[in-house]
Amino acid sequence: MTAMVAVLIGSLILAAVVYDIARLVTPSESRCPPLARIRGRRAALESAEMWLVGLRLHGRIDATTYRTRMHGLALGERTPRRT
Repeated sequence: MTAMVAVLIGSLILAAVVYDIARLVTPSESRCPPLARIRGRRAALESAEMWLVGLRLHGRIDATTYRTRMHGLALGERTPRRT
């Protein structure tokens, strides 16, 4: 009985590791900030907004892209973090 429990726990851990590796390797995976997982959609939108402001302040995106992405956030659309 103990061996069966150990095998079950080991297989669950192995499945979690495989899932995590596949999630990290997938290029189109949505990466939510940690607070967004805890606090929900509003935190995700706020974090995406702060990320966009940072990109704009550091000159990594132009004004048109910034306005387009901020408009999308105002409509509740969260875009992936790409520069």
